[in-house]
Amino acid sequence: MFCIPKKNLLHVAVVVLLVVGCTVPDSSREEKSLSLSERRQFERSDNPAIEQKIDDLLQEMTIEEKIGQMTQLNNSTIVTESNWGAGSDLSITTKVDTAKLRKILREYYVGSFLNGVAEPPATWYQFYKDIQEVNMEVSRLKIPIIYGVDHMHGPNYLEGGTVFPHALNMAATYNNQFPADMAHVTAIETADIGHQWLFAPVLDLARTPLWGRYYETLGESPYVSKTMASIYVKTVQGETEIAPYKIAATAKHFLGYSDPKYGWDRGETDMSEQAMYEYHVPSFKAAIDAGIKTVMVNSGEVNGEPVHASTRLLTQLLRDELKFKGVVVTDWEDIIRLYRNHRTAVDERDATYQAITAGIDMAMTPYTTDFGDQLRALVKEGKISEERIDLSVSRILRMKLEIGLFENPYPRNDRFNRIGSPENRAKALEAARESIVLMKNDNTLPLDPSKIKNLVVAGPNANSKSALGGGWTLRWMTSDETLYPKEMHTVFTGLQKEFSGSRVTLAVNANELKAQGSKADAIVVVVGEPAYSEGFGSIQDINLPEDQLALVQLAQATKKPVILVMISGRPRVITKIYEGCNAVLFGGLPGFEGGQTVAEIISGKVNPSAKMSFNFPKEVNRLVPHNHKISEVLLAHEIPNPICLVPFGSGLSYTTFVYSPVTLSDSVITSDSGEIKATITVKNTGNREGKEAVLWFLHDEVASLSRPVRDLKFYDKKVIKPGESTEFSFIIRPNESLSFPDKTGTQLLEDGYFTLTVGNQKARFQLKRK
Repeated sequence: MFCIPKKNLLHVAVVVLLVVGCTVPDSSREEKSLSLSERRQFERSDNPAIEQKIDDLLQEMTIEEKIGQMTQLNNSTIVTESNWGAGSDLSITTKVDTAKLRKILREYYVGSFLNGVAEPPATWYQFYKDIQEVNMEVSRLKIPIIYGVDHMHGPNYLEGGTVFPHALNMAATYNNQFPADMAHVTAIETADIGHQWLFAPVLDLARTPLWGRYYETLGESPYVSKTMASIYVKTVQGETEIAPYKIAATAKHFLGYSDPKYGWDRGETDMSEQAMYEYHVPSFKAAIDAGIKTVMVNSGEVNGEPVHASTRLLTQLLRDELKFKGVVVTDWEDIIRLYRNHRTAVDERDATYQAITAGIDMAMTPYTTDFGDQLRALVKEGKISEERIDLSVSRILRMKLEIGLFENPYPRNDRFNRIGSPENRAKALEAARESIVLMKNDNTLPLDPSKIKNLVVAGPNANSKSALGGGWTLRWMTSDETLYPKEMHTVFTGLQKEFSGSRVTLAVNANELKAQGSKADAIVVVVGEPAYSEGFGSIQDINLPEDQLALVQLAQATKKPVILVMISGRPRVITKIYEGCNAVLFGGLPGFEGGQTVAEIISGKVNPSAKMSFNFPKEVNRLVPHNHKISEVLLAHEIPNPICLVPFGSGLSYTTFVYSPVTLSDSVITSDSGEIKATITVKNTGNREGKEAVLWFLHDEVASLSRPVRDLKFYDKKVIKPGESTEFSFIIRPNESLSFPDKTGTQLLEDGYFTLTVGNQKARFQLKRK
């Protein structure tokens, strides 16, 4: 195999280009899929005691007991009272109905339960203790229950727990300490109450803000997503302070869930295999390489095929190529949906056959035990072999054994002092402080509390706690303000505290804003969205609602300084009002410390350091991510049609940073193992200390496949004092930074020129190995 410079390829036929392009060896797609017995052997761990226990249990278990381990039910099936309605209508008493539980365990041998609402630690402790005690009484082989919970941004289903910003905000920090902090706090606050199966992190990539789960992602960059995901997984699964317990994390939602072509949750994604490998695979691969124990499946379709029935994705890609050895769990009701929604199965039995054949290990049914009946029938009919059942059950047992459930099946209640501790809350507060982006500032901010006599606060989210938390906070979604901690600040009460010597008033409607605004020194308008989850967040119009636009325009009409704060799970188009605002903050969903944080940024107590984790759109028909191709936006360069309002990686500070020219250790890389060290010096030329996130982008100038205009490859963040300079560096290695996948997932590494961009500086270098 040989390579030649790209500039020489321009005069060569395309077919020749494809022949001579270099590849990084990756034959995984060519491998023959393993047989069931070969796969069982391949997945065995290096712990002989665990593997012997699995073998012994499988020998003793009946087919009914095995299928029970593959079944997961909602907790509403075993409590004394529940009303599991739609949206925020749900209510539940988190108390075990032992008669219901015994019946389910005796008849169906169920191995897992999930879900809940925020309860005090003592309630969760007693609930899980009761479940496990009844299970150990009933279970012939004493196989413990594993309980799963969606603790998405800290222990968000634990009353008194430490709630962090959502993932979209965490990505904007560009600070790898925060995913580690959130993982640590989640582990030490939830493991003791029996929440040892964590349905996080979300590794979907932000592609369309029409999608209702946009805020659950780590933004648009595959590099950010895979980097923070790996840190989170290693921390939460390796946490030593929860001993004797361990936690199993979940990478979700495999694969391509976040790019439904019409924006609707659980919709179809149309994408090429090359785009799948380029954008959607990297974060999952990183989590698998970090040792993640479970994967949850995309509820939608990819290229017309429901993922829950896709052997291509769940076996060939996930198992054969990515070498995942853990448990694959469905999402909510998604086997049933194969025949009810996707219509690729004639009934539930056919749907069950498709899902198990494709690679599902556990069914989140979650309301009925019909899955067990259907799977038993399929085994009896000879359509599903017991060997196939054993494969899934071995994975489930291995997970339970590896996290120590057999030795320590019961919760404990002697470390509750760690829940919501000042130390933990301080971590969430720091994450919030670095997650809010200052999009625009004409030097109006910060407001000096000593000079502000009258501050008016308005907008639908000005005095809302639930908006700051967003979905997956205390409930699946709720607007009930009484559920939130009394000590939690809204933006309004945070400003009252921060501007305690000033008159801070809340204008609850347009008339009050008009009356109070004329007397104000400044007006803060807090717009955005109420809390929502999943399909309830799917929208058809990305514009900020007209009534909110009108409210901002009313504030602007007073001719007083207007500070716009957006609290929402995604960008909403604000182009009509943007220029008329003196300052704009994208607050996202900053969690329980968000109200205080917004106020601290407005007062100048906190110097903002966040940068956009997505392209903030300028127009509703231009939802273009930062890592688009040149060919995708050609007209944007020919007509007045900017790609975005505020680009990915942008964010202002109250100080100023100046980037020196980039220096490269060499201008040419001459081998696969060669490298270039890129260095830049950043000077704080302002008068206050600040943190600066330095983002390094690469662009492959000419390639056999069209490349993104800029591709984030590394980031780092440091504190820089006034007048001081700090050096940042990035090591460019060909196989890590310059290769890209083709449609088979094979990594291509092609000679040619690359442009490195960091801040407002650029440098050019060449890969020339022959």
